[in-house]
Amino acid sequence: MDPELSQKINLEVCANSVTSALAAQQGGAIRVELCENLAEGGTTPSMGQILLARKHLHIKLYVLIRPRRGDFLYSDLEYEVMQADIRSCVEAGCDGVVIGMLKADGSIDKERCTELVRFARQWGLGVTFHRAFDMCADQYQALEDIIEMGCERILTSGGKTTAMEGASTISHLVEKAAGRITIMAGSGVSEYNVADLVHFTNVTEVHSSARSQVKGGMEYKNDHILMSTGIADEFSLDFTDVARVKKILEEANR
Repeated sequence: MDPELSQKINLEVCANSVTSALAAQQGGAIRVELCENLAEGGTTPSMGQILLARKHLHIKLYVLIRPRRGDFLYSDLEYEVMQADIRSCVEAGCDGVVIGMLKADGSIDKERCTELVRFARQWGLGVTFHRAFDMCADQYQALEDIIEMGCERILTSGGKTTAMEGASTISHLVEKAAGRITIMAGSGVSEYNVADLVHFTNVTEVHSSARSQVKGGMEYKNDHILMSTGIADEFSLDFTDVARVKKILEEANR
């Protein structure tokens, strides 16, 4: 391994449930980003999920603050929802939150994001800026804005669908950040590409859901109905896989 990469590479797992969060912990992840509805890019999890995750995790617990699917241009009412969700995370004893808001022109909504960061940090919570960053019109200006706001890290795929596709931009962001903020590569990160991604970009943190599909326990199955569109098999479940978490870490640090 290159000297530049001699420090340990840490893994954050995007966990879609308490079950997945516990698998992340067992596999060696340093932190969990707890969310729901991964098929829609992730939304804020239920309070039950947050409370039970906090009860059972000893690794860091960050919660995604995203009230709906779609873009990152939020109404005043949605902003209030986000504020309320952060208050709930404070009360639940979470370690941090994951936020992101944009303006219609593709710039960071600095004013409202700064208020969210200030509130979270005054109660001791860390803040990650999520992949709303990848939807910005100017990522390098956004980088400076997010540093100024006081976030700890940026989760990014380099403005592309996957981190491997955006690896060149991620590498440049790491250089531009110059240690002022952590650049964490995420989207499509697996045990099969993480070693190349780390080598090429010099990131020290990677983000993955590390999921596998498992069969549900139902014996009776009504095959004449779909409860949700876009799901091929409603009797299978997606959970973070302990073995995949371990393998991603192994490959990232080899």
